[in-house]
Amino acid sequence: MDTKPFTSGLSEHAVMITRVAEGQWHALDDDLVVGRGHAEHRPDGRLFVSIDAWHDAVFDRLAEAMPAVLPAPLYTVVDEADVELTAGWRRAGFTIRRREWEYVVPTDPRVTGLNEVLPPSGVTIVPAGEADERLLRAVDRAIRDEVEATVGWQSMPAEVMSRPEGDTIVDPSKYAVAAAPDRYLGLIRVVPGNRPRIGLVAVRADEQRRGIARALLAHALGTLHRSGFAAAWTEVHEANQAASALFEDIGARPMSSNLELVR
Repeated sequence: MDTKPFTSGLSEHAVMITRVAEGQWHALDDDLVVGRGHAEHRPDGRLFVSIDAWHDAVFDRLAEAMPAVLPAPLYTVVDEADVELTAGWRRAGFTIRRREWEYVVPTDPRVTGLNEVLPPSGVTIVPAGEADERLLRAVDRAIRDEVEATVGWQSMPAEVMSRPEGDTIVDPSKYAVAAAPDRYLGLIRVVPGNRPRIGLVAVRADEQRRGIARALLAHALGTLHRSGFAAAWTEVHEANQAASALFEDIGARPMSSNLELVR
């Protein structure tokens, strides 16, 4: 347990910054918790930090204490509309690494215009949970290698970045795929829940511009619509103009933006 005093002006007592567990810190003002810090490794191996504090002085002290004992680089994600929180991380030496737009995507095929979209000749859509895991991992690996060789995987949504051990398919049941007789050509990942999220839509480079991505979206959104969901959500890196155009063409609207910062 690490404890460091800090006079904040919150009371006549010194605020104590205490590491209460692995990856957890408390800021205490006369035994009252006035701030919390948290650090955790994401599936891709990167270390993300977060701080919840009522006062800027407490935030700044936690943002000073945590990096002092954590390995660099450190990352955090903030809603770009939260100007005060963004400013706090900037004061702590964090800089903007990437921006993602969050889109709300309608599922009604009469709204998206996908009601008559079919996969191209020779291609079938295999629903989520029915894909051959070996072929699924093969197409995922091929697409990742193609992306990394061009724009780089950092242009993809943060939630689907590579895992350190190379296992990029966390849950095969979340993927629907576009299949040819001998291999898979593309995939879409949908995370169910109260707010279904489209985590990834991707097609092999030599199969693009055939309408496969739109067919995958038509399938996934249609499935959600029949399940009673009026909308889904997705994140798009601001530099990925092709993905933005694909979603905006079916009526998706940007609702907010997130910033990933790094120190």
